[in-house]
Amino acid sequence: MSDTQSPALATRCVHAGELTDAHGSPHTPIYTTTTFAFPSTQALLDVVEGRAAGSLYTRYGLNPTIQSLETKLAALEGAEAALAFGSGMAAEAAIFLALGRDGIVCIGDAYGGTLELIGAQLPQLGLPTHLILGQELDRLDGLLAAGARLVFLETPSNPTLEIFDLAAIAARVHAHEALLVVDNTFASPVNQQPLALGADLVVHSATKYLGGHSDLTAGALMGSKALIEAIWPWRKNLGSPPAPETAALLARSLRSLVVRVQAQNAAALAIAEAMALHPRVKRVLYPGLPQHPGHALAARQMHGFGGMLALEIAGDGTAASQIADRLRLFALAPSLGGVESLVTQPSTTTHHGLSPEERARRGISDSLLRLSVGLEDPDDLIADLIQALG
Repeated sequence: MSDTQSPALATRCVHAGELTDAHGSPHTPIYTTTTFAFPSTQALLDVVEGRAAGSLYTRYGLNPTIQSLETKLAALEGAEAALAFGSGMAAEAAIFLALGRDGIVCIGDAYGGTLELIGAQLPQLGLPTHLILGQELDRLDGLLAAGARLVFLETPSNPTLEIFDLAAIAARVHAHEALLVVDNTFASPVNQQPLALGADLVVHSATKYLGGHSDLTAGALMGSKALIEAIWPWRKNLGSPPAPETAALLARSLRSLVVRVQAQNAAALAIAEAMALHPRVKRVLYPGLPQHPGHALAARQMHGFGGMLALEIAGDGTAASQIADRLRLFALAPSLGGVESLVTQPSTTTHHGLSPEERARRGISDSLLRLSVGLEDPDDLIADLIQALG
């Protein structure tokens, strides 16, 4: 790497944000300290009033372990700044409360908790919210013209793997002087860089691919310094930074992010291709397949197609449940992105809170199974699916 060349993503995952340790540790230590002392009142005020960087109080997020993680998180998405949270939902809540008071538009499918927050809970606080489907994008300009100033979407979406044109949507949003927030959880920074495509903020459930081992709960938010500063007081006073121990565990996980996701990409594609040929599978939803309606767009704006796919079983919800119950390597569990493969039936877990009519409107049938592909041998995972389907 030359002096002017930016380090590649894998290098940033390992080295970005790490603090120099007096004892020679190659990684930032865990500072479990709740409060930090200062040599003088002036030094304290310099940090409190923003003239100097430093640690102050862990509940504010002003802790060396958390700040080191945030520098690494920003580097992953090519952002000016980042904030770490106790969960992805905490990150989303802070965004919506800080920037969504003029109106929020959610495009397409999203995590069930996100849909509940936007559709049911934020309106109780007086925030205007609008849920539109991907095929209803013609409504977007009207909603923005009427005053909505924050647009939120997932791509690929949960659980139907719908792909949205980020550059085109960003242009429409910015024409109305509004902001675009992209949940990049399914793709991860390895497969997609929304800020480079025009998004203003990127949010992750870091519990998933960023954490990658099903042993931590956290959230991440990346964007411009100005937007991050606008959200920071909400995180502080809602009390939602992660614990230093969680921040250190997440930083540990990020060091292997690239190799993990690349392996999961390859395995998911192999499984999708095999399942597309199985007579008991009515439809495979995976953007890496040429027959996926978003394949050409995904090939343009993504660097890999991800480790998530969905199978629509030829049968009803009971048949899908029976197949899930027969799987041996795929654990029957919600969540995703870990080294172990998981299967979930969205109608019973992530989107159980939606009415059957709303799930049907969104194309989330009872016979849909969502797979999170881990790091097991792909041939073993395919064999497990075949025996369960058989």
